[in-house]
Amino acid sequence: MKLEWKGVMPAVTTKFTSDDKLDFEMFKLNVDAQLEAGAEGIILGGTLGEASTLLEEEKRELVKQTVQIVNGKVPVIMNIAEQTTRGAIEAANKAEQDGAKGLMMLPPMRYKATDHETIVFFSEVAKNTSLPIMIYNNPVDYKIEVTLDMFEELLKLDNIQAVKESTRDISNITRIKNRFGDRLKILSGVDTLALESLLMGADGWVAGLVDAFPRETVAIYKLAKAGKIQEALDIYRWFLPLLELDITPQLVQNIKLAEVATGLGTEYVRAPRLPLAGAERERVLKVINDSLKNRPVLPEYNEIVSFEAATLL
Repeated sequence: MKLEWKGVMPAVTTKFTSDDKLDFEMFKLNVDAQLEAGAEGIILGGTLGEASTLLEEEKRELVKQTVQIVNGKVPVIMNIAEQTTRGAIEAANKAEQDGAKGLMMLPPMRYKATDHETIVFFSEVAKNTSLPIMIYNNPVDYKIEVTLDMFEELLKLDNIQAVKESTRDISNITRIKNRFGDRLKILSGVDTLALESLLMGADGWVAGLVDAFPRETVAIYKLAKAGKIQEALDIYRWFLPLLELDITPQLVQNIKLAEVATGLGTEYVRAPRLPLAGAERERVLKVINDSLKNRPVLPEYNEIVSFEAATLL
């Protein structure tokens, strides 16, 4: 399967049972909903996937089970977030062995690497896997920015192909396009800037609230790419209070609570995370419930032809 870095790619949550085991029954229900809505890839093991709390054998089982669930419909992409270059290479190799078709890669964890160290880190992993790679560029949360000059070096490796753009600087998309054209595919990594990013030329959206609202998320993407901007904007404006739940330290708890509200998940998280409680829980529930009361009727978005597709007809 050729991996095309485009469309909505959910960064899915990892589902747990009440006794802290992986819950593949609920996980499959959610992934099936993503596929039915029109997602074009499934991303595992990110922040929303609570990867930092997963055991190595759980990560491997997650990849294997997801590969079975999607059954070749879309690529399975595994996130790589390791402290050492050796560990990142081993994680990439295991993901490839288990059936992943692509990687999303963070810079070194717990060490603020220099530009040169960061380039070497990504490059060594790329040289030791055949899988295509999307670099996760999030200097706000991870304190390392992958600059355009750094990408100039990284793009000498054919399998470094995309960036999850999370700098929060919307003009960075234009800078990337001006410098690299289509060589570096761009996927928005910030829910609250997703429509803006698509309108500036982003190829896709690594989404969070899609876990609870898959159809609305894909509809925004499809409408935007088809030039139906007002229709996309109407949904996006309704969606924004929910999307803001993705940009707080409790994003996992927030989104899992939203998944419960839409029947696509449970609230179980893995310690040290705990379910929301008290006034904050009530605040988040109000955002979710108010939005559900005004949930928009969606157009038949999967029948819409994008500008790109139309030029090929």
